Amino acid sequence: MALPFVPSDAGLLVLQASLVAAPRAVPQTAFFKRFRSPAWALVPIGSIVVVVFAIRYVSDTATGLTYLALIAIPPLAAAALAWAIRGGRVTRDRVAASVAIAGGLFAVAWIWHHSLAGELAAALLSGLSCVTLAVLLSAVAPSGWLKLGIIAMAVADVWLVGSDLLQAPNATLVAASPAGGLPQLQSELFGSVSMGYGDLFVAALLGAVLAGDRRRQLRAALLTLVIAAVFDLLFLVVSELPATVPVALALVVVELRGRVSAPRRWSLRADAIPRQAR
Repeated sequence: MALPFVPSDAGLLVLQASLVAAPRAVPQTAFFKRFRSPAWALVPIGSIVVVVFAIRYVSDTATGLTYLALIAIPPLAAAALAWAIRGGRVTRDRVAASVAIAGGLFAVAWIWHHSLAGELAAALLSGLSCVTLAVLLSAVAPSGWLKLGIIAMAVADVWLVGSDLLQAPNATLVAASPAGGLPQLQSELFGSVSMGYGDLFVAALLGAVLAGDRRRQLRAALLTLVIAAVFDLLFLVVSELPATVPVALALVVVELRGRVSAPRRWSLRADAIPRQAR
């Protein structure tokens, strides 16, 4: 069943925005502090630039990524449901339910991989796996550096799309499929629109960076959805857009709003202090 562009695009945009709202805040433990380094902030830009050039110049990279996604994404999705997304405590029942849900999504994605239900299940699995990766990355990298990493990833994405360096590797990656009719989890296709794994990952990463402030996290999720919807109007004149850009713009807006409102809040609190009579 074919789905027209508008509902297809809307479905993926809602998924991307939901990933901003989903991650939990991870308390800093001694285990994570041992690995903490600003160097981890290179992961976002590396995840797009390194992959693109590896597919272009190293044979069978796309096939290898296909099988890597097939093996890694289901357990990462289960980990998200059990631990990385917001919710209650990690319990045995929650872990069991998470494994069952992830397994069910994988089964739907495999059995009905040519249907909208299969495409949706595959996209949900990929999105959930991104939440786990984003939460782990936010636990070992300073938030300020990760914010710069998100911006750098969007800039690199714009450069790759604008210079026509992304289109051919992306087509190769989308076309790669595992044997036996197993689901393609390395990129997301829903209806007539496709979105890269990195586009979901950067959204989850923004959510993980802001997870310590639930209000800012939800505001960023809403901004991501609104900005992406407006940004995608450019599809009227082009066939491919860097879907990381709306996420980066949402981050910029949230950060600017925070810098503007902080002095104002401080001023209001100062005005509330009664002045001493002279």
